[in-house]
Amino acid sequence: MPLKDIRVINGWWPFLICILFNQGHAQSSRLDSLRTVIKESNDDTIRINLYYEYGSSIETTFPDSAMWYYDLAKQRSISLNYAKGMAAYASHAITQLNNKGEFRTALEISEDALKIYEELGNPKELAVAYLNVGSEWHYLSDFQQAAEHYLKAKKIADEINDRRLQRIINNNLASIFINLKDYEKGLRYAEASLAIAKELENDYAISSSLFNMATVAIYLKEYNKALEYYAKIEEIGRRTKDFIVILDGWLGSADVCNAMKNRQKALTYYEKVVDFSKEHEFPEYEMYAYMGLSDLHMDAKKYANAKLTIQKGIALAEKLGSKYELMDLYQKASSLEEATGQFKKALEYRKEFEILKDSIVGEKSKTNIELLEAKYDSEKQASTIEKLESEKKIQELTIRQKNNLTYILVGTSVAILILSLMFYRNYIHRQKLQQQRIGELEKEKQLNAIEGVLKGEEQERSRLAKDLHDGLGGMLSGIKYSLQLMKGTLVMTPENQQAFERSMDMLDSSINEMRRVAQNMMPESLIKFGLEVALKDFCNEISASGALQINYQSIRLSDLKIDQTTSISIFRIAQELINNTMKHSGAKSAIVQLTQSNNLITLTVEDDGKGFKTKDLEQASGMGWTNIRYRTDLLKGTIHIDSKLGKGTSVHLEINI
Repeated sequence: MPLKDIRVINGWWPFLICILFNQGHAQSSRLDSLRTVIKESNDDTIRINLYYEYGSSIETTFPDSAMWYYDLAKQRSISLNYAKGMAAYASHAITQLNNKGEFRTALEISEDALKIYEELGNPKELAVAYLNVGSEWHYLSDFQQAAEHYLKAKKIADEINDRRLQRIINNNLASIFINLKDYEKGLRYAEASLAIAKELENDYAISSSLFNMATVAIYLKEYNKALEYYAKIEEIGRRTKDFIVILDGWLGSADVCNAMKNRQKALTYYEKVVDFSKEHEFPEYEMYAYMGLSDLHMDAKKYANAKLTIQKGIALAEKLGSKYELMDLYQKASSLEEATGQFKKALEYRKEFEILKDSIVGEKSKTNIELLEAKYDSEKQASTIEKLESEKKIQELTIRQKNNLTYILVGTSVAILILSLMFYRNYIHRQKLQQQRIGELEKEKQLNAIEGVLKGEEQERSRLAKDLHDGLGGMLSGIKYSLQLMKGTLVMTPENQQAFERSMDMLDSSINEMRRVAQNMMPESLIKFGLEVALKDFCNEISASGALQINYQSIRLSDLKIDQTTSISIFRIAQELINNTMKHSGAKSAIVQLTQSNNLITLTVEDDGKGFKTKDLEQASGMGWTNIRYRTDLLKGTIHIDSKLGKGTSVHLEINI
C-alpha cells in the first residue's frame, strides 16, 4: 500500500497570512484573528479567500464546518464570476471528499479547477492543479492518467524550482512505480522526496516519504528496516497529533508483522486500525485492514473469518472505486474459494481479477507510463540542447566582435593577428565539440524513449506468456485430468458419452489455443534454441494454418551467435512484417529469408500481394510500423521497402552485429 500526498493548497493572500499567523500565536488566536478580518473586510474577493483559510484552520477538528465554509466561498465566487475563487474550491475540498471515499466527485472538481488554471493561473497554480487531478486518478487506480498529470506537474515544478511541489510529486511517482512493482524506480523517487522533506523540515512530508520507502523494504523482505521506518512514522503522527499518520504507522507495522509470521501482533495492529477507522470515518484504511486480516485468517485456515473480511473489503473497495485494491481482493477471494473446494466461484473471482489486472497494470498501461516518463526526460534534454545553442550564438557574436577588432589592428600588430588566429581556431574547436554534444543528447533522447517502450513491451509479453502457460494452462490441464477420472467412474448413456467426448475435444482445443497464444507472445524455441529455429517454427505454423503459404530460407546461419535482445528484436520485426502481410496485402504466398555474411545479418520478407504506396508509411500512425522502426533504430540497422500497386511488396533489413 504505497502512499501518495493527496492535496496541495495554493497560498492565498500571503500578506494577510503574515499578519494573522505569526509563529508564536496559538490556534485559538489565529481563528479569532481570522473571524475578525472576515467580519471587517469589505472586499468580496478577500472575504472569499479568508473563508478558505478559515476552513483550512478548522478542517482537522471540525471537518463538516470546514466544508460549510468551503461551499460558502464557492457560492460567493460563482455569484461574482470570480474564476480563481471557484478553482480554489478543489484544493480545499478534496481532502474531505477523499476521507469520505468520494473520489469521483473530487476528480470532477479538480478537473474543473485545472481548466480554469490552464487559462488564468500562474505556473505554480497550474502545477498544483495537475497534481490534484493526478492524485484523484491515483486513488481510482488509473496509474497511466495519474502518471501523466504528475509528470506535467513535475515539469513545471522543476522549471520554477518549487521544492515543496517537487517533493510531493516525487513521492506520488514513487507510489505509482511501487504499484507497478518497479521497486528500484519507486525507491529512487521516494529517496528524492525524503531529501527535500528534510530540507523543508516538514514532519508530514518526511512521514509520507518514509512510508513509501518502508513499502519497498517489505517487498524486498528487509523487514527490520521497514519496522524502523513505520516506528518513525507513528512517532511523527503522535507528536503532531495527526490521526492519518498514526494509522499509516499502525497499518504498515501490521503488514510487516504479517510478513514475518508474527500473527498475534499483526492481528492487534489490524484490529486497532479497523476500530479507529470506523470511529473517525476513514474507510480507505478500514479496507486495507480487512485485506491484511483476510491474509491472517487464510494462513490460519480460518476460512469463515477470511471470507467475512474479504467481503467487507470488496464492499469498501467498490464503494471507494479503488480498482487496484479490488483486484487484490478478487485474487484473495479466488484463492479462498479454491481452498474450500468452491471451484466455480473461484473461477468467477479469477476472471474478475484478470479483467481488472489487464486494465490497471497491463502491457499498454505500463508501457504508456514508461513512455510518459521517457518523454519527460527527453523534454529536459531538449531544454539542455536549447541552452547549448543559445551559448553558441553568444559565442558567435563575441567572436565577430573580436574579429572586427583584429581587422582594424592587423596592419600595426602581427602579434595581435597571430593571437586572433589562435582564438579563432579555438572557437572552431569548441563549436565542433558543442555540435557533437548536441548530437549526442538528441541520440540519447531517442534511445531512452525507444528502450523504455521496448523493455516494458518484452517484459509484459514474457510475464503474460508465463501466466497463461503456468496459470491458466495448469488449471485447464487439471480440469481435463479430473474429467478423465470421472469418466472411469460414471455410467453414461450413448448420447451422454458422445456429449462427454465432444466436451473433451473442446477442452483439448482450448488448451492448444492457449498454448498457441502463449507461444506467440514469447516463443519458447526463441529462448531455448535461438532465432533461426524460432523463425522457422513461426513460418511453418502460419503455413500449416492455411492463412499464408511461407517459404522459409536460411543461409550460413549454422555459426550464428547473437545476444538474446537482438534475437528477440529481429524475431519481432519478422513477426510484425508477416502479420502485416496477412492483414493488409491479400497475398497467397510469401518468402522469408534470413542470411548471415561476416558481421552482417539480413532479413528479407517478400509477398505476392496487392502492394501499396510507400509514401503512405510517412503518415502511418499504427503501432506495428512504429515498433518496426523503433526496433530497427535500436539495433542501428537499416530497412528498405520496395512496393508497387498490384506487384507485391519486398522488405529488406540489414543489421551489423
